[in-house]
Amino acid sequence: MSLYETAFRNALYPAYERLRGRGMLRYLAEYEANQWRSPEEIAAIQWAKLQALVAHCWEQVPFYRSRWEAIGFAPGDLKSMDDYARLPVLTKADIRGRFEDLKARSLRDGLLYKATGGSTGEPLRFGYTRESNDRRSAVMWRGYGWTGARMGRRTLFLWGGAVGEPGRVAQTKERLYHAAFHRRMLNSFLMRDDNMAAYADAIEAYRPEVVVAYVDPIVRLSEWLLARGRSIPGVVSVLGAAEALHDFQRPIIEAAFPGAKAYNTYGCREFMLIACEAEDRDGLLVNADHLVVELANATQAGDGNETGELAITDLHNLGMPFIRYVNGDVASRKSPWHATGRRGLPRLSRIDGRRLDAIRTPDGRVLPGEFFPHMLKDVPGVRRFQVVQDSLERFTLKVVPGPEFGADQEAYVRRELAKVLGSDANLDLQRVDDIPLTASGKFRVTVSRLP
Repeated sequence: MSLYETAFRNALYPAYERLRGRGMLRYLAEYEANQWRSPEEIAAIQWAKLQALVAHCWEQVPFYRSRWEAIGFAPGDLKSMDDYARLPVLTKADIRGRFEDLKARSLRDGLLYKATGGSTGEPLRFGYTRESNDRRSAVMWRGYGWTGARMGRRTLFLWGGAVGEPGRVAQTKERLYHAAFHRRMLNSFLMRDDNMAAYADAIEAYRPEVVVAYVDPIVRLSEWLLARGRSIPGVVSVLGAAEALHDFQRPIIEAAFPGAKAYNTYGCREFMLIACEAEDRDGLLVNADHLVVELANATQAGDGNETGELAITDLHNLGMPFIRYVNGDVASRKSPWHATGRRGLPRLSRIDGRRLDAIRTPDGRVLPGEFFPHMLKDVPGVRRFQVVQDSLERFTLKVVPGPEFGADQEAYVRRELAKVLGSDANLDLQRVDDIPLTASGKFRVTVSRLP
């Protein structure tokens, strides 16, 4: 552990937390102790929190009270996880249609808000409490710690950059914030075949111990390095995020960053980190002392795994609770679903969903599918969208608009897309009533028809 990392963890960040009146470090200590408990003890912690959450929702949240009364359920009927699994799932349509009714009466005035990027093509706004946000940060740092990506360690993010034109003050504050955390940000959305050297040089010059990246850009950069007989030593951990890191991609990354281990993580904006690989990389440890993660309607696969749609409950967001929320992702787990190793947390075998097509631009860039949810998440009136690439120069953006999507919003979208697609691209922006699912019942945010 470096001198700066020690100072940051033990002095600088605690002082910052006290100044802001936050409890993240206290929650981090709680979760770090929990992970070493037995599976039975962790299940008991989860069950107690779940019972308290259901009772709270019955008293405070009109949406759940009316929905549960309609099926004849009351909190006293919750005797086991089987009873919990019979509760209706929560969908994005429920959240949009009953947004105000999902807020707890006593906490609604103090809520904070975020918008998801809509990797399923449907941007979503949601509320959360400050405590739940602090707890999410604590769970993230615990999981990142399993991979060696500890707080204050020298880290480079190959990540999505800011959309639009942030002001000078905002840019300065962001630079100072990242510098304090000992990290540097590189915008993966600007990566092209002809500027890979600049990215490689920047990473090499920064000398990170940890790299956190969207999977597709870090794999492409690794392939570029290897094709030129080049590598970047000194990195201990590479964390793949925003899409699944497949087993065939790990050797590519680890060859380009000799001495590093590549790790899979899984999260979404609604909950932050949901599961993460640890040192043994034998599946993804689920944060079961913070969330309830189910595989709804699971089916048995030939490889001995169960596969199903994820249904997730945040046990601490009392302000706008999500109970059995289905985010459109599919995952697999070993059957029976039990903990292995020293930690008592259960494991997912893999994340099967959320695979987005990459888009190739005429000037040689390859945009990961995550760019479009990232760009469109805060545009008013975008209810649903899909990007289709018909040829290297021709793109169609289909938007299911709400009342707020007017000429200004369309001009903004065109301007921002022109920056990344290039002047030779032809964008056809279509306002449509609906966007159909695929034949398998899935929705694709980006569709590339290139060979």
